[in-house]
Parts: sequence; C-alpha cells; structure tokens
Amino acid sequence: MYLTEVSMWDVVKKQFRFKLKSFRGMFTSLIVLQLIGILLSLNGDGSGGGGSNYFNHTLSYYSGNILFGFVMIWAFISAILMTTRGYRYDDYSFVTDKMTSHFSNILFLLAASFISGITILLANRVVILIIYLFQDNVSMTGQPLTFKGAVFGMIGITLYIFLLASFGYLAGSLVQISKIFIMILPVVVIGGIFYDARLTGNPSLVPNVFSFFGMEDSIILFMLKVLLVSGLSWFAAILSSMKLEVK
Repeated sequence: MYLTEVSMWDVVKKQFRFKLKSFRGMFTSLIVLQLIGILLSLNGDGSGGGGSNYFNHTLSYYSGNILFGFVMIWAFISAILMTTRGYRYDDYSFVTDKMTSHFSNILFLLAASFISGITILLANRVVILIIYLFQDNVSMTGQPLTFKGAVFGMIGITLYIFLLASFGYLAGSLVQISKIFIMILPVVVIGGIFYDARLTGNPSLVPNVFSFFGMEDSIILFMLKVLLVSGLSWFAAILSSMKLEVK
C-alpha cells in the first residue's frame, strides 16, 4: 500500500492549473465577444446634435456598457457550463472529491473574472483610440483614466463578473439536480420582476438590487457585499451538489 497522504489543496491547485489549460475555449469565446462588443460600441451609447447657419455638431456618448454586458453574459453562461456532467467528469482525472472540484471551480472563475476585468478596460481604450484615429473633425472629452481609477475600476468589474458567475454556478447546480429548475428559475426571476413592476405599481426590486451594489461609495463595503452574496451562492451550490450521484 502506498501511504503518502494527498493534500486537498495540492489537488485543488492541480485541478486549477488543469482548468486554466483545458478551458481555453472559454477565453476564446471571451475574445470573440469583446471584438463584437468593440464593433457595436463604435456607434456609441447615445447621441445628439444641433446646428446653425454657420456650423453643425453631433455629440455622441461612448462607454464600455456593451462590452460589460457581453462579458457578464459570458460569465453567467460559462459558470453554468462548468456544472454540466462533462465538465464535472473531467475532475476525476485526479484524486478528487466534490469539495476540491468546487474550490478549483471557484479559483478558475475568479481568475477568469480578473482576466476579463482587465480586458474590458483595455477594450474600452481600444474603442476610444479607433474613434480618435478614424473619424475626422472629432473633439473628444471625458474623465481621464488615472492609475487609482483603473485599479478601482478593475476591482469593481472583476467583482461584478464574479458575482454573476456565482449566480450562474448556482443556477447550473440546481439544474443538475432536476431539469425542472430550467422552468422554475426563469419563472421565479421574470415573474418576480413582473409582479414588482406591474402589480405593485411601484417597481423597486430591480432598482434596489442595483443600488445595493452600484450605489456603494466605499470600495471596501462594496467588496464585502459582493463576497458575502457570492459566498452564499457558492455555499448553496455546494450543498445542492451533494445530492448528485458519485462518480
């Protein structure tokens, strides 16, 4: 008998490195979505204009909202895919259990969120550079990107993406338990929004959710809120996965 004890965290690190190498398709889809987002962002988020007998002007607004939206969708879908049977069975190439599999998934999605947060900031700069180089008679103004602003922006974007990925992971874990959740989850979410908006006459659910995270001035409190909600989602996903069959 070989009596060498296997450390759980050694297995987690091996699985994490394995997933970084084997899940390259996720990062390829991220690049493709961001290229599409860059093209769509060239039209701007809004515009206005005016003129007189002597000149005409057009005012266009540009931001990274389209890029951010695409990446949020990518994170949600990628997290769901990681809960599917094929991805789960890849972990059994190692000496593993469900806990090490979940921990390695958390590390992978956190790393993917960090990478996508950096690429969103860079892609947004690419949009501005393209507009500046290829449009004639353009005068640009906006808030300058400082080092502090870039760091805080990257942290905020990373946490938002990780938060949505945790929701996707929880949704995927519930679907793996029973396919009926494919119908239940959309009904609960869409039905809750519809009830809040139409029946109460005073929609507050969605604004309250956005304000809970987006209106926070303190980066520390924002991080605590995101990590708390994400932690609860991961905890629920881990508990629900215990009902799945053992390989």
